[in-house]
Amino acid sequence: MNKITAAITAIGSYVPEYVLSNQVLETLVDTNDEWITSRTGIKERRLLKEEGKGTSFLAIKAAQNLLEKAKLDPKEIDLVIMATATPDMPVASTGVYVATQIGATNAFAFDLQAACSSFLFGMSTASAFIQSGKYKKVLLIGADKMSSIIDYTDRATCIIFGDGAGAVLFEPNFEGLGLQDEILKSDGIGREFLKIEAGGSILPPSEETVKNKQHFVFQDGKTVFKHAVSGMADVSEKIMERNNLSNDDVNWLVAHQANKRIIDATASRMNLDESKVLINIHRYGNTTSATLPLLLTDFEDKFKKGDNLIFAAFGGGFTWGAIYLKWAY
Repeated sequence: MNKITAAITAIGSYVPEYVLSNQVLETLVDTNDEWITSRTGIKERRLLKEEGKGTSFLAIKAAQNLLEKAKLDPKEIDLVIMATATPDMPVASTGVYVATQIGATNAFAFDLQAACSSFLFGMSTASAFIQSGKYKKVLLIGADKMSSIIDYTDRATCIIFGDGAGAVLFEPNFEGLGLQDEILKSDGIGREFLKIEAGGSILPPSEETVKNKQHFVFQDGKTVFKHAVSGMADVSEKIMERNNLSNDDVNWLVAHQANKRIIDATASRMNLDESKVLINIHRYGNTTSATLPLLLTDFEDKFKKGDNLIFAAFGGGFTWGAIYLKWAY
């Protein structure tokens, strides 16, 4: 029997209806459209505004979109991996709830948290379950309601993030398609530069932590930017070298949509023409765990069977990596 590889066979996505444009942000904080666009590439982002709806709502919608497109019975799913940095609540796994709500009653589920690298690390995890031979259908969902942890009076962070979700189905492949190679990295030096200070076991919630706004995202932008540029570019170049891929061999760069300058730096190191670089940051901002699957959905009609895709991401922690995947349909 040929070697089992894990291939993406279906995708789906969901973004909320409400659009937070740069023009609206100009009325909230001291910023302007030109400043935001020139530094990040972001024009607008989507926000989930409805009361009582969290990340699971986004994830369920994306999963249902995939199931409908693929005409898949959810009972056939063996495993649901929920990649997110904004779970519905502590302790109770968001992925478990999502699996139940979509009818994946024969699957087990769990959450995976590696900040903006969560979906990338989830791809590796899903692939390992498929390659084990024990699992045939693994649903990987990347979803985040970043608006729930953003201070909309902090112009350093409120311009960057949006809400959204994407889902992919991994299945066994015997044609040599699917996930080919990965380089995944992490370094705890990043812990202080991108974080939410309170709400965890070190600093539990209190009246004082709420008053001090310690439950919102803090980012040391310059430090994170510097590490992201070098980290994403390094692993993307390295995975090409390791697999003897020239810039002509790479069909698409599927890069985490955190900042267009970081994406451009990665593409430059790979010597890729800009026509091969997938970009939708102007529409959604940084949706954290959802950026990669949202790219796949937006550009699905451009992919051809056998195309070489390089995925790259960088997130808090620090976490980062690159994955080389051959498109299977």
